Amino acid sequence: MIHTVKAGEILSQIARDYRTPLSSIIAANPGINPNVLYIGQQIVIHGFPNPNTIPYQIDISVNNRWLRLLKDGILQKQYPIAVGRMLHGTPVGSFIIINKEPNPGGPFGSMWMSLSKEHYGIHGTNDPSSIGHAVSHGCIRMHNQDVEELASIVPIGTAVSIHP
Repeated sequence: MIHTVKAGEILSQIARDYRTPLSSIIAANPGINPNVLYIGQQIVIHGFPNPNTIPYQIDISVNNRWLRLLKDGILQKQYPIAVGRMLHGTPVGSFIIINKEPNPGGPFGSMWMSLSKEHYGIHGTNDPSSIGHAVSHGCIRMHNQDVEELASIVPIGTAVSIHP
């Protein structure tokens, strides 16, 4: 998979975002200067498929509080979600799903899917009344049955686009 550097990113944070050792990223990118990245620079991240080879995409609207599952660009299903509250906004940008963990416990409901942004994911909830509101610490909350369904469909590496 190829990560395109965005403004303000540093290599050590990119490694944490993908839960990949910094040394692995440096080894996969000969000649990279870990201390000098530039916007638009492409960095190889091993261990994830190219999102362009996956027919599914996830499109999330923070303002509308919905998550849409697309297959080959065609809407398959739309789910209601909860998003980040004031001071804990849901990050906007392009990410991928990097892992899945069933039954993570606590407020994360019955499924956790990590995004390629450290500390953020799509997950279930132990508070279904929160869906439709801006209440999380920035994660995307779904009804447990919805996140389980979504996780059963999309593979690791699925592109996730989050926008206002």
